Amino acid sequence: MTQDSDNAPKGSASRRELLEGLGLAGLFAAVPSAADAKPVGRKPLTASIDKALRDHVKTVVVIFAENRSFNNLFAGFPSLQQPLDKVPPERFRQRDRDGALLQTLPKIWGGLVKDEQVVNHQTYHIAEDAITGLPNAPFALSTPEGDPLPQGVVTRDLVHAFYQNQMQINGGKNDGFVAWGDSGAMVMGHYGDNNVNLRLWRIARDYTLCDNFFMGAFGGSFLNHQYLVACAPPYYPDADKGPAKGQIADIEGDPLGYRLKPVSDMPQSALDGPARFGASALSPDFRAVNTMSPPYAPSGTRDPNNPLYGDPKNSKTLPPQTHATIVDRLSEKGIDWAWYSGGWGQALAAAAPSGQFPARPNFQDHHQPLNYFRRFAPGTADREHHLRDAGTDETPRTNRFLADIAAGKLPPVSYYKPQGNLNMHAGYSDVDSGDRHIATVIDALKSGPQWNNMVVIVTFDENGGWWDHVSPPKGDRWGPGTRVPAIVVSPFARKGHVEHTVYDTGSIARFLRRRFDLDTLPGLTEREEAMQAAMGFRPGDLTETLAFG
Repeated sequence: MTQDSDNAPKGSASRRELLEGLGLAGLFAAVPSAADAKPVGRKPLTASIDKALRDHVKTVVVIFAENRSFNNLFAGFPSLQQPLDKVPPERFRQRDRDGALLQTLPKIWGGLVKDEQVVNHQTYHIAEDAITGLPNAPFALSTPEGDPLPQGVVTRDLVHAFYQNQMQINGGKNDGFVAWGDSGAMVMGHYGDNNVNLRLWRIARDYTLCDNFFMGAFGGSFLNHQYLVACAPPYYPDADKGPAKGQIADIEGDPLGYRLKPVSDMPQSALDGPARFGASALSPDFRAVNTMSPPYAPSGTRDPNNPLYGDPKNSKTLPPQTHATIVDRLSEKGIDWAWYSGGWGQALAAAAPSGQFPARPNFQDHHQPLNYFRRFAPGTADREHHLRDAGTDETPRTNRFLADIAAGKLPPVSYYKPQGNLNMHAGYSDVDSGDRHIATVIDALKSGPQWNNMVVIVTFDENGGWWDHVSPPKGDRWGPGTRVPAIVVSPFARKGHVEHTVYDTGSIARFLRRRFDLDTLPGLTEREEAMQAAMGFRPGDLTETLAFG
């Protein structure tokens, strides 16, 4: 393939016609000017807002769903600062691994829907060769016949990893998602009918949707859960001398850079096959940036001498962590908190010597970030009090989170992680189930006795590999990564509002820091100073989404 210019590739007329047939002709409209779409940072701090927070906000709830970019769920939402249907071709066209413009998108490697599924009395199985020749543009997910893909279908998963995410973002161009992914055209897909089918869409219409909220760290769920609680990656001391040395990334050029060396037989073109790389769980300076297992059960590894612990000799087991977290800061101020995990109790039972992990609720051990910290080791009082089971269904009788909501017993700060089959993660969960579940939780919160003084933040840990056209702001070495949805639901949230302030996952910790007058975390300072230097502003703390009085 030869290097192409930024002009439309050959066949652009037919591509326009196809886009018009898909209802996406507006993608060729002019994008707003830089002045119209200028990012907005943190607003000046005022004593009146701080007093209102202290007087009115008594309970904060964070609901952390999984693996969806902003475009994937909220493309077409009204009043966005940079709407997808106003993006010109140079902002969405993807490039091949040699930098040339792709003439078409590749196949969806592995197929859009791998296993046969029945949803709404229809059978879905969309194999690799069923959808081919898509134009180099974003598209609404559909069947080969052109019908919208139901949100209740489980699609294949997409690669979402620390180094690949940076290669996909490509310095803010967002034109490497196809080249450096493993699912071909699929990364460019979004659900085109969420305005009528997504409950979160309707909730966002009633409260505040943030359209410049970026995942705190590049890559996947493991690192972004760690960023949620610590605003920093974990550390593996002397990793090059122990069992994890094979997990250290092989980097091209600067060893602290982000370009992975591909395997020798990786196809040269994205049209010929997915990108493939070696292990990269650890950076060359021993930071854990991709999925590793916790040192305590439930874990993906098991110490043969103690089932309550992960296997320290396994290359994927991370040693216990001791650096500061936001919950440490809460505890230092005497602020109670809890992390509610769907399926936690069942996973603990499965970790017993004779236990077996059930297929559902598909508990993901790397989605409980605090289980990596020595403070929460088995047998500790902090583990017993703060790490709570949310059950596996949606009744207060068996779901402690819903029971505490109904009884008005939520602590001042609560994190809620839905179980695997309800978290919207592609590959093992569908959008509809998670959407329905989160809407049910929000209804329970609104009906509970603590609602009048509550702020609920609903967001996603990371993009799950899905493309987004809005460039993340420049920050530090760890992020921010791709844009994800975030909704603020509260009696104090601005109603029917889209907030354009720039946020990242660390903005949740910033909100807690401000509301409860906490000491800051080093990672928050690092990110804020880096963004100030690179962008001329600092990320907001979500108070911009609230209105008191």
